[in-house]
Amino acid sequence: MKIAILGAGGRMGKMLDSLSGACGLEVVSRIDILEGYDREWREDVEGVVDFSFHKAVPEFVKKAAAQNLPYVIGTTGLDVAEQAIVNEEAKKIPIVQSGNYSLGVNLLLELTRRASSALGSLYDIEVVEMHHRHKKDAPSGTALMLAKAAAEGRNLDFDSAAIYGRHGESGERPIDQIAIHALRGGSVVGDHTVIFAGEVERVELTHRAQTREAFAMGALSALKWAKGKAPGIYTMRNVLGFAD
Repeated sequence: MKIAILGAGGRMGKMLDSLSGACGLEVVSRIDILEGYDREWREDVEGVVDFSFHKAVPEFVKKAAAQNLPYVIGTTGLDVAEQAIVNEEAKKIPIVQSGNYSLGVNLLLELTRRASSALGSLYDIEVVEMHHRHKKDAPSGTALMLAKAAAEGRNLDFDSAAIYGRHGESGERPIDQIAIHALRGGSVVGDHTVIFAGEVERVELTHRAQTREAFAMGALSALKWAKGKAPGIYTMRNVLGFAD
């Protein structure tokens, strides 16, 4: 399968490129705004994996839809209008979209959903993530996924329950609040912890990424999986068989 990598000059792009052969994929277009990279993908491309920048996603996903190419989105930080375009183009092609492509993180999502349901409202939920100093968006896409999984497990409306950090006179903590905290520093690849804090005990679920290989292998596997699938937006839950 011949593929294009968007954001090929970045950390994840280079990792995707280096691991593609091991996944049985051939990179024929390496797209980036940096000097020495392609500006468009070749006509023989059979799939696209996007780890570029959120503002670039709408243009590229429209082009992929026009050419009937499966598309994997690893780019995070899309605003409402950008996501709306992705949703619209997913009516034409299969799109896998995830804030994190590692197997471990997606297992953590399942555990978070189940723990939230089992523990109930007697346990307060806090999500803490830390990434390297160069990460541009906050909180991470993975942290948002975890918070949404926790909200789903407890049948909460995420938008009503979520807050992002605290400052000043924040008052007592509401029972059904889900707080998300973003830390930045050093060269941390990605740490995520979901805390369930009760009156007499605390449960913490943690995932720490040691290298970006886990994310890259997952994204490449997702692109292979998406080839030939019906149009729609899929997640790693679909790829891994956690959802239909």
